[in-house]
Amino acid sequence: MNTRVRFLEAMKFNTQVRVPKWEFAYWGSTIKRWYAEGLPERSYPTIPTRVSTINSSLYTVAYTHEWKKTRNLFEKTFGERERKITLPDGIFVWGGGLYWPTQGMPIDKDVAGYFGLDSTTALVNVEQLFCPHFEEKLLEEDAESVTAIYPDGVTRLYQKREGVIPTSLAYPIRDWESWMQVKEERLRLDRISERFPTNWPELVQEYKNRDYPLALGGYPCGFFGTLAQCLGYMNLFLFYHDEAKLLKDILQHLTDLWIAIWEEVLSQVEIDVVHIWEDISAGRGSMVSPAVFKEFMTPYYKRVTAFLRSRGVEIILVDTDGDCRQLIPLFLEAGVTGLYPMEVSAGMDVVAARQAYPKLQILGGVPKLEIAQGRRRIDEFLEPVNYLLSRGGYIPYGDHGIPPEVSWEHFKYYREKLNKLIEDHGQI
Repeated sequence: MNTRVRFLEAMKFNTQVRVPKWEFAYWGSTIKRWYAEGLPERSYPTIPTRVSTINSSLYTVAYTHEWKKTRNLFEKTFGERERKITLPDGIFVWGGGLYWPTQGMPIDKDVAGYFGLDSTTALVNVEQLFCPHFEEKLLEEDAESVTAIYPDGVTRLYQKREGVIPTSLAYPIRDWESWMQVKEERLRLDRISERFPTNWPELVQEYKNRDYPLALGGYPCGFFGTLAQCLGYMNLFLFYHDEAKLLKDILQHLTDLWIAIWEEVLSQVEIDVVHIWEDISAGRGSMVSPAVFKEFMTPYYKRVTAFLRSRGVEIILVDTDGDCRQLIPLFLEAGVTGLYPMEVSAGMDVVAARQAYPKLQILGGVPKLEIAQGRRRIDEFLEPVNYLLSRGGYIPYGDHGIPPEVSWEHFKYYREKLNKLIEDHGQI
């Protein structure tokens, strides 16, 4: 049974089928520590070097430093050129529980190979945000950092030593005037065909013959997330009060755009899941009130989720870190079917969530930081996984990137025990 079938059956609450064995991600410093402590190095994570879509390649230039290179915007992402570099400590190495390619970051093969983890979800190679991209432009560089304009028009500062996701400094949408220019130049509804790569027919054939889940959406597509990405968090919070009409015009247009793009994809390819990126919750709860959610998110979510269901897409997942307890009923009412990574370290109780929302699809929910505490604590926090797997609709993995505090010895114990729990609960 392949990973695609396992994923679909898991999301249908079929407890007879073994769920996928995935992890969310690992920090670069974590992978380097594990290599030093015994993880066999057979396929060191590599950086994809082609800039494709914003979803797939947003931070590629930060990690490759290829600012002056001319690129074909829509090169094939499967089997693309890659480069081995020493992993920055702060980079994410994806572990299968998200989708790939995403954000220009590498995907793990060595941890997956060691533990027999399943293949990841693939993200459709179609541009879902700005087309054409903003021109990448190096603004300033020294020994410590690089300031540049990225393909989404955001000016960011990248710290070379830390290697974490670059810090945003300036944004492409600032007011009505800048929004109207962006909408006219890069978000046209009458040029949807330009968003598809030249090798789209070849990709369609590959997608049709796949054995892995196939996704649309992904970072930075969301009804809070995209606004935060393109306006900045502080501006967005102020605009909810001061520029409500502007935000609603943006949201209406993004909704029209995504439906138009996805309509074209779905006319040719069967899609398994749509991922919506929000990161709308933090350590102490939601960043917005229920009233703001209902006014600025619910109407647009309902349009999108109704459209997707009418086209046969039954799994709609939201990616939000932090404490999202207050938001779960709002997302469900808007048509979302599941959430991840359900950060226990931010106060999420995954068992309580399952009991309160029996049909909520849940992914993640394993406290990553507590793996470092050793076997006794691992045994304790994996006990609820038995309950959750028995109820279905759940795929367990770390509730975000596994940090470097976790030793290879402790991770091995955790992952081997989790694998056995998964196998014990799936007869097929």
